[in-house]
Amino acid sequence: MNNQNNSFFGRIDWITIALWLALCIIGLFNIHAAVFNPEHPGLFNMETNYGKQSIYIFTAIIIGFSILIIDQRFFISAAPIIYFIVVLLLITVLIVGRNVGGNQAWIPIGSFRLQPSEFAKLATCLLLAVYLNSQSSKTPNMQSLLIGCCIVLFPVFLVMLQPDTGSALAFFSLIFVFYREGYVSTKFMVFGGLAIVLFVLALLVPNEWILIISLTLIATISIYLNRQKRKHIINISVLFLASIIYVLSVDFVYENVLQSHQRNRIDIILGKMDDPRGQGYNLNQSKIAIGSGQLFGKGYLQGTQTKYNFVPEQSTDFIFCTIGEEWGFVGSVTLIGIYIFLLLRIINIAERQRTTFARVYAYGVASILFFHFFINIGMTIGIVPVIGIPLPFISYGGSSLWSFTILLFLLLRFDSARKGINQN
Repeated sequence: MNNQNNSFFGRIDWITIALWLALCIIGLFNIHAAVFNPEHPGLFNMETNYGKQSIYIFTAIIIGFSILIIDQRFFISAAPIIYFIVVLLLITVLIVGRNVGGNQAWIPIGSFRLQPSEFAKLATCLLLAVYLNSQSSKTPNMQSLLIGCCIVLFPVFLVMLQPDTGSALAFFSLIFVFYREGYVSTKFMVFGGLAIVLFVLALLVPNEWILIISLTLIATISIYLNRQKRKHIINISVLFLASIIYVLSVDFVYENVLQSHQRNRIDIILGKMDDPRGQGYNLNQSKIAIGSGQLFGKGYLQGTQTKYNFVPEQSTDFIFCTIGEEWGFVGSVTLIGIYIFLLLRIINIAERQRTTFARVYAYGVASILFFHFFINIGMTIGIVPVIGIPLPFISYGGSSLWSFTILLFLLLRFDSARKGINQN
């Protein structure tokens, strides 16, 4: 039994690989349905996106299993080099990149388009894990947090220059890594969540003075209840003043920092704007497509919203619409269940690691995948603004599929090394 567990095949987490492969296959069939061409019906026709995706999946399998047989120490030692190369690619795309949909995010290589921002998430997770592992013997401190934040924010800055807001926001999900390692407190996470709520309320409430008066009443009641605790009164007062300044700055940030199409998308989500033929067209058609699937869906290749191209970007950002329309509520919940199972599996892998490096990297993988999963599905059903990011392993595209595959298989490689050590 020990020999079997200590072998290459015994140390690999095959359940996670099975989940990954299932998602890739689901993605291939739904890309086929999303852009089905009767003149090229074959699933592996290279003149179509679904034919190309089959090649990307085959290549991803080769890449994934190649990673599993390479010594994990190579990836650890190469982390700074990988990060440096990706940074160079992010700079290169600003110079020679191809502009698609207003974003200069792709480097044309023949008929293939490489998107460096997808690989930047991988490189950032890897280098961040290496750095925090080097600090593992020390108590979490502000200096380590600042350097760690710089590792994350530098590629964010370059991605924002493209500008690709969706990809840039994905990096901020790594806050969960800092929280798990003790660099960020629970209070900070709670205040961060409250800041988001306050931002939304400031946009929804017609007069900001209504919100300010409400905050004043809450602060007054809190100070009265803690009137005998001087320290609490000071903290409440500081928090109250910070909240007032924050509320008063929301309009300025909203009008001067966000671009017009981003403001329109937020207004549509918040119900402040109804533009079904303009900015709200994608979301409106997405809801129609998903809702029309009802319980069991219309059947494979039977989606009318999909077939007649009512939903833009059907095979990429809005691929979930095809799933909802053709496979219905049952199919959608099944897909979500697979994702949740995969995320729980990754967190379980993270918690059983014996090194800070492997644990940090695993939480980085979980954070990035969760962000993409939640935001992509959320924007198709109208609970978050449309920011244009792929659904991992499902959406069409070689860059996203390969980067997510490398991200996941590196984790499996580090986990297999842990199992090998345990058997010695």
